[in-house]
Amino acid sequence: MRRHPLVVGLAALVVAAVVGLVLAYTAGAGPAETSEALFDGMFGSPFAVGTSLNNAALLMLIAAGFTIAYRAGLVNVGGEGQMCLGGICATAVGVSLPESVPSVLGVAGVLIAAAIGGACWASIAAYLKVRRGTSEIITTLLLNFVGLAAVVLVVHEPALLRQPMTSSETLPQSEPLGEYYRLALLGMHKSPATIALVVALIAVVGVGILLQRSATGLKLRSVGLSPRASRRLGISVDRLGFSSLTAAGAFSGVAGGMIVATAPYVLAEGFSSGFGFTGLVVGLLARGSMTAVAAVSLLLGFLVSGGINLQLAVGVPASTVSVVESVLIILIAGASIWTTTTTIRARQKEAVLV
Repeated sequence: MRRHPLVVGLAALVVAAVVGLVLAYTAGAGPAETSEALFDGMFGSPFAVGTSLNNAALLMLIAAGFTIAYRAGLVNVGGEGQMCLGGICATAVGVSLPESVPSVLGVAGVLIAAAIGGACWASIAAYLKVRRGTSEIITTLLLNFVGLAAVVLVVHEPALLRQPMTSSETLPQSEPLGEYYRLALLGMHKSPATIALVVALIAVVGVGILLQRSATGLKLRSVGLSPRASRRLGISVDRLGFSSLTAAGAFSGVAGGMIVATAPYVLAEGFSSGFGFTGLVVGLLARGSMTAVAAVSLLLGFLVSGGINLQLAVGVPASTVSVVESVLIILIAGASIWTTTTTIRARQKEAVLV
């Protein structure tokens, strides 16, 4: 029971929260003041709750895709870059579709374009992994920087997606998406929460069924545990590896498209706001459990909103949230190593006794 992903995740979150309070205290904010600012940022208003739910939806999508690749033994560190390409493709479609296209088809087209963009970006690393044996961790990580640079390029270049300048103070950004190609609101009172949460929950349930109740999920698990044994069983290891990493990119791409299709409905520098890396944290925390993916995404989604208010209200540096996320990664990685080592030692002892 103590090794269950939820238990390990909650323990890591408690330790990380303590570290965050200590950092806030060193920045001059007391525990009570810090807690109040954090709570207001997460639950203080319908706007805060809606923003947190939108954040959680993005994290769910990225973490769900990460889990698919992780089940096949691959680690997708490129969520940020895949979000960037998804956002670029979504914007290109959203600003070019005619208004005569029905809203449902328009939104679907924007999100499909985002998925294709993210999948194509991830397929570069997947191809290098399958054909050249290059570490997907390195390639996906490096592609993040190329993706971020691509966003800078398209929003600065008038021949691409840059909105015509209206004044010297206008920041480089794309034109707004058409009114009919934006994500609908959930209808909560004074809340910006969109149907992104519904889409993300459906995706989480679908991935859970795929991994736990399908032959494909069983094959992915087999490949992740032992590629050599899987080949002997006739499983196409390369095909599954390529498909799983590409699928992870598609999920991240959709997350990028959802950001563009949510207010203020434009593509701009830094639009991804580090969600790709935060989604990686969620995937590591969940450790393959889709229930944990949903729970941790909600928790970190609210934490991100609370962290922004923490910076505005009490002057705590924004980097504090990044430090807390880093502590989470270290703790989860350490717990994973400890669990694996303990299991191996236990099996070795049983073998000796037998």
